[in-house]
Amino acid sequence: MTVYGSFPGARPRRLRVNPAMRRMVAETRLHPAELILPAFVKEGISEPVAISAMPGVVQHTMDTLRKAAVEAASAGVSGIMLFGVPEDAKKDALGTAGTDPDGILQEAIRAVKAEVGDDLVIMSDLCLDEYTDHGHCGVLDESGRVDNDATLERYAEMAQVQADAGVHVVGPSGMMDGQVGVIRDALDTIGKEDVSILAYTAKYSSAFYGPFREAVASSLKGDRKSYQQDPANVRESLRELALDLAEGADMVMVKPALPYLDILARVADEVDVPVAAYQISGEYAMIEAAAEKGWIDRDAAIMETLTGIKRAGANMILTYWATEVAQKLS
Repeated sequence: MTVYGSFPGARPRRLRVNPAMRRMVAETRLHPAELILPAFVKEGISEPVAISAMPGVVQHTMDTLRKAAVEAASAGVSGIMLFGVPEDAKKDALGTAGTDPDGILQEAIRAVKAEVGDDLVIMSDLCLDEYTDHGHCGVLDESGRVDNDATLERYAEMAQVQADAGVHVVGPSGMMDGQVGVIRDALDTIGKEDVSILAYTAKYSSAFYGPFREAVASSLKGDRKSYQQDPANVRESLRELALDLAEGADMVMVKPALPYLDILARVADEVDVPVAAYQISGEYAMIEAAAEKGWIDRDAAIMETLTGIKRAGANMILTYWATEVAQKLS
């Protein structure tokens, strides 16, 4: 008996018969312009330093960062998110290297801007964790807790020096209450109204950040659960979203991506601003490690995860594979 005998028109498999057909009817398509490359630049090195937990990713010298930026732009990638890694001796309780006009991140912004101009959207991580000797994203009070309002003062300074260096977009990632509004005011005060804010709106306290902490040589002891979001919560992220938009966020982000596709979809349904998702270090490391073991098809897994992130609602994806994927899509 033919199961479909009574339903002669019900043959969805007709649209899957060959690659050309599947390509023609695909509902979700990746494009190089939707990709953003996160990049680390380390102070005081003469050669790139491999990140052991992230095969293929390095802490750049200024020269190799310039080359990476040119390669990304040539592949059609739209943006580069810069993270500065200062020398350990320059870390202190207030993260002053992060607001030094000649600090490593500001130097990197100027270098990339000089190399590629406006061919890439130059973004900068606006957070203190790379620059503090305690590794937290803000200033600590006498009890060792992050002081929200004292941290906002530091974020305002960071925004201004990054803008003066030529950044197009600042990405406040510390999850301090009121950070977007304070940064917007700080930028407008110095005439940098055109600098956009990509708000890390839903940044969860995640087990998948481990490799990143190697990448930025983090000094953190303990965790950031008192200011990053609880993985169990959904409504909290929507409250954060409403606050960020009210404070002037131009774009919003969900981080990590894969464990929070439901949050990404909810956020995308709620807003009329661009939505970004960050495929973070642990997501990258899982695929690279499994592929190295021969357990999965690396290239297929990369494309499947990125397609899933876009399908969930992301307009932009930060991924360490940005240039590689863009070259394949071109």
